[in-house]
Amino acid sequence: MSLSTSRRLALLTSASLALLAGCGSSSDPADGKSTPARVAVVASTNVYGDIARRIGGDRVDVTSVISDPDQDPHSYEADPQNQLALSRAKVVIENGGGYDDFVDPMLKSGHNDSAQVINAVDVSGKTAPESGELNEHVWYDVPTVAKVADRISAALTEADPGDAAAFEKNTTAFKARLAPLEAEEAHIKRAHGGDGVAITEPVPLYMIEASGLVNRTPAEFSEAIEEGDDVSPRVLQKSLALFSGRRVKALVYNEQTSGPQTEKAEAAAKAAGIPVVPVTETLPKGKDYLGWMTANLDALASALNR
Repeated sequence: MSLSTSRRLALLTSASLALLAGCGSSSDPADGKSTPARVAVVASTNVYGDIARRIGGDRVDVTSVISDPDQDPHSYEADPQNQLALSRAKVVIENGGGYDDFVDPMLKSGHNDSAQVINAVDVSGKTAPESGELNEHVWYDVPTVAKVADRISAALTEADPGDAAAFEKNTTAFKARLAPLEAEEAHIKRAHGGDGVAITEPVPLYMIEASGLVNRTPAEFSEAIEEGDDVSPRVLQKSLALFSGRRVKALVYNEQTSGPQTEKAEAAAKAAGIPVVPVTETLPKGKDYLGWMTANLDALASALNR
């Protein structure tokens, strides 16, 4: 960050805090009564932002740092507007696990040490396997999302105790709508348990595993793609052979981090008549979390049934 940008952030943050000091309530000019201000929530991506809106309803004001489906969260750089939002947030939702490392430094530089910070990876309880790496994409794990929803509800209740009943009701309704997702995963598992699939990145692995499918992609391929590294010719050839040898029934393809080598995998799958199931890391435009995950599972089931 340049010195001029740092100064600009400091000035913006100071000005914002001064304005916000007098914004704890709003008055209705008709009756002179005051109503509590909405709870300011900042989420690292629009995935968690959408979940927060489902639980908070009209009692929250949610800012999602990353909301562009074409943006790679791994390469995000700090933005003054988001820095400003974090400086006034009462609740902050981050993924954790190294996925959105920009959140904590921005929160610190905004001098906001009173916000309740929800780390989804911590909430999940998931850890790296022995001699392996943690798959940090926990929003593809339905049980984790239910736990995060409970944690968001608790944080909002602490920030706004008067609306606790509404938050609890909304959380119960949201979790009830997660049940069909798990039911669909169980259905796929009964029909296709043990079938092989390929991936370009670990993004959808929790969904794949819950559906009883086996990821046959060489770890060196998906890890290199996730890190933005080149795949060695040997590993690339081994990965492409999955399609020519018809050892997998689908390719689950992360559209947000495509490049020459993932495009080769996609081309090889299509040439072999193997369906390609596109997925993303953040919400596509016009989708909410529940609709998005339903569409992902429907597409996966359709591909496997071909």
